[in-house]
Amino acid sequence: MNQYEQIKRGERGAWLSIVTYLLLASLKIIFAQLTNSQALRADGLNNATDVIASVSILIGMKISRKPPDHNHHYGHFRAELIASLIASFIMVTVGLQVILNSIQFIWKDHTSEPAMLGGWVALGSAILMLGVYFFNRKLAQRINSQSLYAASQDNKADALISLAAFIGIVGAQFGLIWLDPLAGILVGILIVYTAWKIFRDASVTLTDGFEIESVIEIRAFIEKDPDIILVKDIKARHDGNQIYLDLILYVDPKMTIEHAHKITDRIERGLAVEFNADQTHIHLEPDPNDS
Repeated sequence: MNQYEQIKRGERGAWLSIVTYLLLASLKIIFAQLTNSQALRADGLNNATDVIASVSILIGMKISRKPPDHNHHYGHFRAELIASLIASFIMVTVGLQVILNSIQFIWKDHTSEPAMLGGWVALGSAILMLGVYFFNRKLAQRINSQSLYAASQDNKADALISLAAFIGIVGAQFGLIWLDPLAGILVGILIVYTAWKIFRDASVTLTDGFEIESVIEIRAFIEKDPDIILVKDIKARHDGNQIYLDLILYVDPKMTIEHAHKITDRIERGLAVEFNADQTHIHLEPDPNDS
């Protein structure tokens, strides 16, 4: 399965998130009004932003599947990450608004006991979102999609947010009325935190950040090759669900070009299998210590 087919499969996860979020956002906002629950209202607004975030990711995936053109020679794979950035900006805006609204309810003493029906809606939502999380996480790992993995983490955060709303509503049934808007504040904080994580991960990848641990593993893998004297330099970056590598390797200066070519082919195949690094550029240099 090539990279474009993997992205197309990943779109199913984005569609699942969109449909689920649309359903839950509508139910929660309606029942929040009926049950007078600030926590459930905050949770519903969170799901409304998740719809926008999921749509952004879906659009990014569709753009990513466009083939290379005259001014995008490497393709459009980073469109997914740009979509993730846009989604994070929307999420943090709504998260801050949820926090401010909940604080105002406590400050102005507008709190009142929410109906338990809202709690059952929140609990059912948490269970449903856990199912979506497991589906998207498994799919993201199978196709190695960073944006879908980020979406799955958002799914998990949404399940926890709904659980927090449920706890707040349950607490209000025992006279702790302030626990409902307090849960709303917690929901807002979780929204902002999730947005920050999505922004951070997308920014690192867009600026060609790469995990130090992975570089160490790649270096160790190459050094196992009997014809490689030294790994002089490794540069790595993510592009969509692939890894791009630029390597400078020291070899025996007396070897033939044919032998050197066989070495590069062998290393490229190994890196593709072990690290999904299908785009590898290898520059061989004569060992300076072999005079």
